Amino acid sequence: MIKSLLKKQKEYFASGATQDVSFRKKSLKKLLSVIKKRETEIAEAIAKDFKKPFFESFITESGIIEDEIKFMLKRINRLSKIKKAKTPVFHFKSNSFIVPEPYGNILIISPWNYPFQLALSPLIGAVAAGNCAVLKPSELSPNTSAIIAEIISESFEPGHVCVINGGREVSEALLDEKFDYIFYTGGESVGKIVMRKASDNLTPVTLELGGKSPCIVDKTADIDLSAKRIVWGKFLNAGQTCVAPDYILVDEKVSEKLKERMIYYINKFYGNDARQSSDYARIINERHTARLMGLMKECSIYFGGDYDEKEKYISPTIINSPAWESPVMNEEIFGPLLPVINYSELDSVLNIIRRRPKPLALYLFSKDKKTERKIMLTVSFGSGAVNDTIINAGSAYIPFGGVGASGMGSYHGIKSFETFTHYKGVIRKSNAVDINLRYPPYTDKKLKMLKKILG
Repeated sequence: MIKSLLKKQKEYFASGATQDVSFRKKSLKKLLSVIKKRETEIAEAIAKDFKKPFFESFITESGIIEDEIKFMLKRINRLSKIKKAKTPVFHFKSNSFIVPEPYGNILIISPWNYPFQLALSPLIGAVAAGNCAVLKPSELSPNTSAIIAEIISESFEPGHVCVINGGREVSEALLDEKFDYIFYTGGESVGKIVMRKASDNLTPVTLELGGKSPCIVDKTADIDLSAKRIVWGKFLNAGQTCVAPDYILVDEKVSEKLKERMIYYINKFYGNDARQSSDYARIINERHTARLMGLMKECSIYFGGDYDEKEKYISPTIINSPAWESPVMNEEIFGPLLPVINYSELDSVLNIIRRRPKPLALYLFSKDKKTERKIMLTVSFGSGAVNDTIINAGSAYIPFGGVGASGMGSYHGIKSFETFTHYKGVIRKSNAVDINLRYPPYTDKKLKMLKKILG
């Protein structure tokens, strides 16, 4: 089945249908129409997978995708145009151009934590750039994967875009095939497998991974507002967000106040028992629930720590001063556990961050512009925010992507179009003039003349 679908897609791309910009726009408009029509069904499917609140499903899943499509539709004509470029004087008489062309056949492998958004977001860029695509959603969110398949089937010809659902064996079979580009979102260990497989065919890849994203709160920060925004960003989707604050580094002078206000906002957002809140999601499955429970075992729980393995529930939990060597500080948490570590000197904390794998995100809460500039210029991370969390991943106007262990390549907005586009450089030479300077025999006179032209 996989081979026949890929054959059909290669033939579809070779037909040239996707080269037409009006065709791309029509395809995206159709996708937008189907998504808007099925917003409620999308939210219901996500809720079946892990009890995600409807409001969260709209603002982090279907709503953000609708906005991304509208953003792309406004810019696709300009992005697809052939652009003139300057020509070196020694190429006289010539004109230079940059020609955007689609890679061809794209494989997109998406994760379960934001199952709709992280499947459709790269697809928008791939379609806008004129590619065909195979989309492989996660088997861990089967209800969402099923509705994605229905939406794609309703919006596209299977030769243009199709969904192949299934487990690990399906992913492995797809990776054994020859694609022109692979876009993978998920964990580091599988990301390494994807890259190894891609290397067999010299296929370019974008890897959107994760890592331990630090959140720094200094003594100048607005502590109450910082606590409010950290609690929202951390416990959104029960902490199952690749750019969620993974741990807090806080100035010891304001640490107790920050923890006190975070507890206040946890209770305000989710009540005294988050299990009873319709606004608090569940962990995706029993395996991840057990993993998170294991991380808590050797920790000093400052607040929370409640769990129900059968219900896949873990309460919003604050962990007090874990050791840097502890398990909770050596793997991406990806759940509602929030370690808080005090510092006395900011430079010592920055040195620790720099020695660790480069994070996908970094957050700073501070009113000090010098501190902000220092951190932004001296610490490497994928993307980040000052005095907020998460919002850096929800803008079509800035690129989103990892660096080092947290990934390679980026997307969102214009960057999505660029990711799935090869920019072909072309020089058109005039036949009217042919200067003999470049042709043998190479004489000293020619070399002096050339140096004079080049300045």
